[in-house]
Amino acid sequence: MGILDKHKILEKNITLLTIFAFFVVTIGGLVQIVPLFYLDNTIEKVEGMRPYTPLELAGRDIYVREGCYVCHSQMVRPMRDEVERYGHYSLAAESMYDHPFQWGSKRTGPDLARLGGRYSDDWHVDHLRNPQSVVPESVMPKYGFLEARLIDGEYIEDVMSTHRFLGVPYTDEMLENGQEDFAAQADPEGDYDGLLERYGEDINVRNFDGQPGISEADALIAYLQMLGTLVDFSTFTPDASR
Repeated sequence: MGILDKHKILEKNITLLTIFAFFVVTIGGLVQIVPLFYLDNTIEKVEGMRPYTPLELAGRDIYVREGCYVCHSQMVRPMRDEVERYGHYSLAAESMYDHPFQWGSKRTGPDLARLGGRYSDDWHVDHLRNPQSVVPESVMPKYGFLEARLIDGEYIEDVMSTHRFLGVPYTDEMLENGQEDFAAQADPEGDYDGLLERYGEDINVRNFDGQPGISEADALIAYLQMLGTLVDFSTFTPDASR
């Protein structure tokens, strides 16, 4: 009996076909799953990564609330054309504190994974107010109303506690000073030494939208200005063992 004849028997017998299909899927699954039990962490630890500051975290929530992920991805694929356009390909570690992650696949607008520091705060303010004023071909709607919505971070410590429950390493000190750090990041004339001690010296501290008070625009711009800036890719060397 040839191999084709044996295959015909398998195709015509639903019971045998089910058993063999289950066997093949099981072997394939075990090959992928079993090695994970021998790894302490599937995400490579990368120097520079930190949790979002309270203001950045609030800005990220606004980003999600307004559906920015629908038109903008946050993942540079490891392909030459993407790297040449956007910068170094994205690392899993860069999304380790995202719940949920913002990778996406739709690019009505450009990828934002490396947006931080690419444009000034004034550019972002103009872009939110009237996207077409800085990018004439843009189909992005106007978000100028974010400047008029003032926020005080009243519940930011609760939000941080929820993220800690999900694995983000916010310390007790970070939680206790959440609202204070929230306000300090948008006030360059205030006392923000504690903020820098808790989150690092490279935190952007300034009045992001240039207007009195802390607005949703401040929070959103603070978030956008840190995207892709935490890892120093000039010194980064990937772990070849992974």
